[in-house]
Amino acid sequence: MDIFSHGIWTALAAKGLNRKIKKPLNVWLSLFWGIFPDLFAFTIPTLGLVYNLIFQGLNLTDLPGPDKIEPPPQDTLWVFNLATTLYNYSHSIIIFVLIFALVYFIFKKPRWEMLAWLGHIFIDIPTHSYRFYPTPFLWPISELKFDGFSWGEPWFIALNYSAILLVYLLLRLRGKK
Repeated sequence: MDIFSHGIWTALAAKGLNRKIKKPLNVWLSLFWGIFPDLFAFTIPTLGLVYNLIFQGLNLTDLPGPDKIEPPPQDTLWVFNLATTLYNYSHSIIIFVLIFALVYFIFKKPRWEMLAWLGHIFIDIPTHSYRFYPTPFLWPISELKFDGFSWGEPWFIALNYSAILLVYLLLRLRGKK
């Protein structure tokens, strides 16, 4: 799913949950953790790509299309290899559990907002196909990936944002009662 949808869904979920739980979640922190996996995987590679475009004479036509990115060819730009490596880390349930446990150990209590990271992974599993960053949810234990559908399909984009709008409106209506 796209990073904007992850952020919006996370904020809506946190707002909805805050009506049901005693200790409210920090919506902004939840939003951060909801987009964290993509920020982690793509920020540095995107900056590297922009640098190559501006200072190294790379042309947009030199870039591979989405169907040529996964798995990255060996002769591709370093930014795509880096993105794939970082994507493995940030989209792994195993890595999430280890970091969640480490944070729990450090702060002596769970940081529930971090569950948005786990939600991000679960949403990405069915909404990524083998053609574009399939989600390595059991990495590094397993290379298993699910061949879902592309979140970039027009029908899914329309359905996704319609559902976001519907949930937003329902939360607004319930908030006025």
